Amino acid sequence: MVITIAGLGPGDATLLTGAAREAIADAPTVVVRTRAHAAVAQLDPGGTFTACDDLANKEEPTDETDQAACERVIALGRRGDVVYAVPGNPVIDDGSVPLLLEGAANERIATRVLPGVSYLDVAAAALRRDVRDLQLCDATSARIDTQRPALIRDATARGVIDALPGRLRDIYPAGHEVVTIDTAAAPETATRSMSLEDLTTDNLSPETLLFLPALAPEADVRRFDGLYHVVARLNAPDGCPWDREQTHESLRKHLLEEAYEALDAIDSGDRAELTEELGDVLLQVLMHAEVGRREQTFSLGDVTEHIAEKLIRRHPHVFGEAAAGSADEVWQSWEQLKKQEKPERSVLDGVPATLPALAASQAIQGRARRVGFDWPDIEGPLEKLREEVGEFARAENPAEEVDEFGDILFVLANIGQRTGIDAEQALRSANQKFRTRFTAVEELARERELDLQEMTLEEIDALWDEAKAGLGGGSL
Repeated sequence: MVITIAGLGPGDATLLTGAAREAIADAPTVVVRTRAHAAVAQLDPGGTFTACDDLANKEEPTDETDQAACERVIALGRRGDVVYAVPGNPVIDDGSVPLLLEGAANERIATRVLPGVSYLDVAAAALRRDVRDLQLCDATSARIDTQRPALIRDATARGVIDALPGRLRDIYPAGHEVVTIDTAAAPETATRSMSLEDLTTDNLSPETLLFLPALAPEADVRRFDGLYHVVARLNAPDGCPWDREQTHESLRKHLLEEAYEALDAIDSGDRAELTEELGDVLLQVLMHAEVGRREQTFSLGDVTEHIAEKLIRRHPHVFGEAAAGSADEVWQSWEQLKKQEKPERSVLDGVPATLPALAASQAIQGRARRVGFDWPDIEGPLEKLREEVGEFARAENPAEEVDEFGDILFVLANIGQRTGIDAEQALRSANQKFRTRFTAVEELARERELDLQEMTLEEIDALWDEAKAGLGGGSL
């Protein structure tokens, strides 16, 4: 008993090798991966071959399809000699072949492989270029290094074809060249060149290959690798003098400023502005990584490796066998894993000293709460707030006032933390609300040729109420 795996080539039977044609003609049983292949109709006009089309999920191809085809061939191979004919070259073009070779070996069934013309041969002829530098990409995953020329194949299902143009535009500029190659056509008529923005599902079929030339590193701006190249180039010996002079300490203020500008963009609701500000934050990470590389203390790879390993390690419910049914369970698991990693550290370690005071207060109280140190309900901190306000009112000197005022803010932070209110954000919002309304008061005063410094508090308050009403009211 022998299972012969034969390549049908990319098109009609004229591209079949002599060995494959002879094996198919002499075989008592022939299984074809798909009857839709052009050569099958010519080789089997009577429809006697067994096909695997009934196993395919037309909408979303899966590994189970390959496994099912493998099992069908092996079941027939137990009874006698079988030829399994697949499109293209068996060892390049079909996912069921490795499974079949492994399965047949386990069953102690002899196998032989007869190569065929592959889609790579078709691409080489159609493009008229050496293809040894190509990366071969599967359309179902489209994991592409844009700085190398890419050949994309296997858009075998409508769901894949529909998604592919958009997926490519996520990683290439819209104007990037793409060449479609019709594997069923003659080489001289197989190719068509267009810009990626013009690529639609009308240009694609299961027989279509896509060739995308490499991007220059500095043009690969839609992905992290391209940005990394730009920043590395700025920090190169012949790069930008300012960039090369930077240190972690000199960049410190920029990291803080960019983070706050990103927060402002979130508050404004302007997603275009947020896109820009997040890029500025990302730039700071890359700049620090370049400083680390220049100092030979760490590299960007160390940064990404550390955070990736930590995320995997602290999410065993995603990457392991653990289970977590709620966000609270995830937090509890996270804290336990942190404690195992650093058993001697306080639960309060890791809250930066430079964090704004309200945010730091909520952070440290939140960590204490997760280990059980907090009031059981909201009534506790509300009563404590009333107590602290009374103590502030009874303070006898400035030092006591500062101390009691800090206690009031600390309790307010606790109330916000337990009710899900970000105290820092709440105060930022109140500040912005005051800024908007006071600016409106100033505008009213200018329109009426009034000088705020010469007005009484009651007169200014009347303008405040007018401005407040004009802006939609509110509590402040």
